[in-house]
Amino acid sequence: MMGSENDEDSHLHASKEEMESLFLRDGNGSHNLSPPPIIVTPADSDPLSLPPNGGTSYIEPPSYADVVFSPFDDSDDSSDTLSRSPSSSSSSDYIKITVSSPQKEQEAASSMLSGGSTYVTYLITTRTNLPEYKGSDFTVRRRFRDVVALGDRLAESYKGFCIPPRPDKSVVESQVMQRQEFVEQRRVALEKYLRRLAAHPVIRCSDELKVFLQVEGKLPLTLQMGTGVASRVLDGGVSVVEVAQPARSGRDLFRLFKELRQSVSNDWGGAKPAVVEEDKEFLVRKEKMHDLEKEIINASQQAETLVKAQQDMGETMGELGLAFIKLTKFENEEAVFNSQRARANDMKNLATAAVKASRFYRELNSQTVKHLDTLHDYLGVMMAVQGAFADRASALLTVQTLLSEVSSLEGRAEKLEAASSKVFGGDKSRIKKIEELKEIIKATEDAKNVAIRDYERIKENNRSEVERLDRERRADFLNMMKGFVVNQVGYAEKMANVWAKVAEETSQYNRESS
Repeated sequence: MMGSENDEDSHLHASKEEMESLFLRDGNGSHNLSPPPIIVTPADSDPLSLPPNGGTSYIEPPSYADVVFSPFDDSDDSSDTLSRSPSSSSSSDYIKITVSSPQKEQEAASSMLSGGSTYVTYLITTRTNLPEYKGSDFTVRRRFRDVVALGDRLAESYKGFCIPPRPDKSVVESQVMQRQEFVEQRRVALEKYLRRLAAHPVIRCSDELKVFLQVEGKLPLTLQMGTGVASRVLDGGVSVVEVAQPARSGRDLFRLFKELRQSVSNDWGGAKPAVVEEDKEFLVRKEKMHDLEKEIINASQQAETLVKAQQDMGETMGELGLAFIKLTKFENEEAVFNSQRARANDMKNLATAAVKASRFYRELNSQTVKHLDTLHDYLGVMMAVQGAFADRASALLTVQTLLSEVSSLEGRAEKLEAASSKVFGGDKSRIKKIEELKEIIKATEDAKNVAIRDYERIKENNRSEVERLDRERRADFLNMMKGFVVNQVGYAEKMANVWAKVAEETSQYNRESS
């Protein structure tokens, strides 16, 4: 059978591949080890062979991280792959997004030097029956920078909504871009991100997402650059709508300084701001969301512990099966009495069961991660909730800053008017300044009103989003627990059948031998 078969020491220290081969044959070289018919699994015909999908060996189940980054729904069109609208009047409305075919491309040279840096693009395929989209099937190629632009634009346009966080840009991307595993990891992350956007009842039909998914070639400048802020009242300009938007760090330092000063005044100043957060229901929900996030973090950590324990159990079962394979071979070669042959048969049955149990633990681990990955998804949801609440706090700070600015400007105008009234005939220079101040006050008042409306709109967005997340969380967690319990019970039954079959065959063989 094998070249080293006559060497006793080689049988005791043979490689795993050799022992697998030995285990599948008896002393006469014929295959006589049939799997217990009670177990129904595609891999039962050869308990030591690799799984059909080319996975790791039976003593090397996939790690937690490997399974997290492996898509479970690439090959089917089940409801898991379709983003359906929970609020749609028709439950048949869907949008499916897949990201595939990573392709390295050359950056156009921006100087007289030849060549340029390389980057990776991904083929994004969308299939939908939503009437808001022009057509039902379309594909585009996008690079990661386009996804960053999409995320930034959505964050700017949909304040107060819980927008799923986009994948982070790796700080060492230029060093690892050549690695295939990094590209695949990013592909999976991008697909997950886009599907989450498509599942959002508002974002799914946004102009930004429709342009990203449908417009071929380079993205329009309106999506890449955003609206921008041309001028602001607080910076000396008179744009009413744009000044009502919160300041952006590093772009408008003067405005940022004013809002920072207002924030410090709110925290440490003696005067109470003219507008404060008084929605008690929101404050209670915000605190509950904070508590929920802590519980989800704890549950996620425990899920990782469970997966690691199941992985260790699978590895241990695999090693046990391999040990009994060696022991079975030794007993068969040294057997003189029937009792030795009986022991060899018992160990053969035990080795079969241990190998199958190892495979079941590997499959159980993959399914466990698939179900409990909902916890990790909701860690991302909690980040989105924090972002929505931050939009609300930022909008409130803008309102407070503009109210304070109006009060300050009115105070200056009153002082100038008082000083001018003391001069017979009026002070022309002061009168001119007063007129200018009145213009600024009017513009700032208008901006304040716009900011208040934006703040109220963001408050309403927060309210509707929290209610939506409450509904979805109950359904998601219920499905997660159902899937997890059914999965655990199913594999426990499979493994119980394996060991029961071992006991039955062992007892039957012993009765026949005696």
